[in-house]
Amino acid sequence: MPANLPPQYFEAEKRFREAKTSEEKIEALETMLAIMPKHKGTDKLHAELRRKIAKFTEEAERRYATSRTSFHIRKEGAGQVALIGLPNTGKSQLLASLTEATPEIGDYPFTTQRPTVGMMKFQNIQIQMIDTPPVTGKESRVWINNIARNADLIAIIVDLSYEPVQQVEAVLQELESMGIIPETDVSDESTVGRRQRKIMIIANKSDADDSGDNVKLLSSRYDTRFPLASISAAFGIGVEELKRTIFDALEIMRAYTKTPGTKPDMTDPIILKKGSTIKKAAEDVHKDFKAKLKYAVVWGSGKFDGQRVGPEHVLKDGDIIELHI
Repeated sequence: MPANLPPQYFEAEKRFREAKTSEEKIEALETMLAIMPKHKGTDKLHAELRRKIAKFTEEAERRYATSRTSFHIRKEGAGQVALIGLPNTGKSQLLASLTEATPEIGDYPFTTQRPTVGMMKFQNIQIQMIDTPPVTGKESRVWINNIARNADLIAIIVDLSYEPVQQVEAVLQELESMGIIPETDVSDESTVGRRQRKIMIIANKSDADDSGDNVKLLSSRYDTRFPLASISAAFGIGVEELKRTIFDALEIMRAYTKTPGTKPDMTDPIILKKGSTIKKAAEDVHKDFKAKLKYAVVWGSGKFDGQRVGPEHVLKDGDIIELHI
């Protein structure tokens, strides 16, 4: 079967041949991979590109004398959120405010040289937050490319003290150049070969002059596309409310299981996608439960507490379920 590669693929291939650094080569290869049609005729090419990406990633990591986890952050907790923005928007300060991580914080550009990970506590769950180097840093693109493609949510951090709309557009353009587009931008050909991701906006430095007007500008421009939160990481303003916004933007929910005659463990919920059913919850508890499940008893989303429901019953955040097989 012929590969039928589009012209954009060969443009990216040319950039790969002309690239001088490992980061530039990886960026071009990732673009080629994203553009390439997925069918049997491209299987070998797909594998070859993956091998090359692995090779150049290894070279880049050796040069930075850092571990592979700098490029590939293993997911932990209920969700993974990538903090992405231009220089000096306060990403590191925000990470320090939300988690117990201690990133280097400075009032000069490009303070963050490599990703920093922290766990944000929201009620009874933990959400993984990753502070990334500025999106415009040439040598940081390989990190951001890998992290943003795998994250459950991308949080664009902007500085409310100057032109926040232009900042959002600049970040969106950088992400698009990596083959990453918002999940809200769904239109036939625009999504072909691209990775769609949930995106929210965190407007930082709400203590700055004119921040109120700039929040209104952001809201009028993006309110229908992305969740938006206004905060001051330095002064702790709106940080607690932001945790709920992040949880909602992840579009996840918690369900608690119990066995007949016992109390549920309210400290260790199952994390499910919003809109999941009893059947999906049963599968998450144990892979064999999905096939054997007869019914469930639910407290929370039922018409009454203790209602008997079928496998297709849609759960809500905080439900308690008792599975019967």
